[in-house]
Amino acid sequence: METFQRLESEVRGYCRNWPVVFDKAVGSHVYDETGKPYLDFFAGAGSLNYGHNNPKLKTKLIEYLTDDRIVHSLDAYSVAKRDFLKTFEEIVLKPRDLDYKIQFPGPAGNNAVEAALKLARKYTGRETIINFTNGFHGMTLGALAVTGNSMKRGGAGVPLDHVATMPFDNYLDGQTPDFLWLRTLLEDSGSGLDKPAAVIVEAIQGEGGINVASATWLRGLSEVCREYDMLLIVDDIQMGCGRTGDFFSFEEAGITPDIVTLSKSISGYGLPMALTLFKRELDVWEPGEHNGTFRGFNPAMVTGSEALRQFWSDDEFATATKAKGDMVAARLGEMAAEFPEVGAHVRGRGLARGLAFEDTGIAKRLAAESFDRGLLVETSGPEDEVAKLLPPLTATEEELTAGLDIMADAARAAVKVAQPA
Repeated sequence: METFQRLESEVRGYCRNWPVVFDKAVGSHVYDETGKPYLDFFAGAGSLNYGHNNPKLKTKLIEYLTDDRIVHSLDAYSVAKRDFLKTFEEIVLKPRDLDYKIQFPGPAGNNAVEAALKLARKYTGRETIINFTNGFHGMTLGALAVTGNSMKRGGAGVPLDHVATMPFDNYLDGQTPDFLWLRTLLEDSGSGLDKPAAVIVEAIQGEGGINVASATWLRGLSEVCREYDMLLIVDDIQMGCGRTGDFFSFEEAGITPDIVTLSKSISGYGLPMALTLFKRELDVWEPGEHNGTFRGFNPAMVTGSEALRQFWSDDEFATATKAKGDMVAARLGEMAAEFPEVGAHVRGRGLARGLAFEDTGIAKRLAAESFDRGLLVETSGPEDEVAKLLPPLTATEEELTAGLDIMADAARAAVKVAQPA
């Protein structure tokens, strides 16, 4: 560890909870340099929906690289980009009747969010963006401005302006009608709220604590946006690409966002890639008005195209993911029932799940106990009160059961510390 401690910045995070040196990774498992296996229910924070080193994607990637095909092309045309665009259109957009233009804004999710915010402001000529409590959209300044977490916001060092934060679904425990506060501010000329350009929302807040917006709430939000002439941006960076079962997390609600951001698992292999999708009439960019050096990473397009062909050409994978999600939810429900004294309860949809506790220290201990037993899970929520599960969508039922068995033992150990006999 000496090399990392001596040379790497103190900003590093995950390694503090997993103090080993990882080396290999296959499917749902990663291995440290001694060969010890860990079952991975973290999946690169949702970047590895199809597991580590998926063999079908790896074969395409190796063939591409060994044939000296172009790797870096900025936004120049390439065979790999053309194949990705056509594949994405045929497999994702057309079956869902989505007429989106596709922008490659850069290598990461925050690039997609920054492009979305800039485009919304340019198109509408307005500045204010509506965001939601406990939302997370990235660590660059624009994305951070629409993020709720105070610790992350505090790192900005400058004011984070031109946003207005509203309560996410059930944030007030059903005590007020949906969007009462937002509608009141929009309709009152004395509210101090400038007419917003857009609303940005996650259908499921991953970093915010696996908070699920109901289909009814999302439809209501879409209606508010239409009624008050605001663009609807759905951030699907962590919850897209099948994490909830459907390719997009908003499909269940039957809405059509104006702008969608994707990253993480869009390359299918953990390679950096991001997309900003938007309705055709919103494409008001001037050439080069928003750009970046690494928006043409062709190997990611190669694996991304193959992932779409392998997993999304029919409904089989989505159906299997939803079934696995139901199985995980049922097992987590059994765990929660063991610990009513600490307010344990289950959150999530599809294969984005969480076991939350009123005692905010338990989830951290559960994650630590899981690591000691060979399982990688992270925590989320404003107080890290949720043990968060993002297993690969390709994980077998046997692997899911094994991981949940470990988690159950870890939960018992963690609660025992909180509630000593």
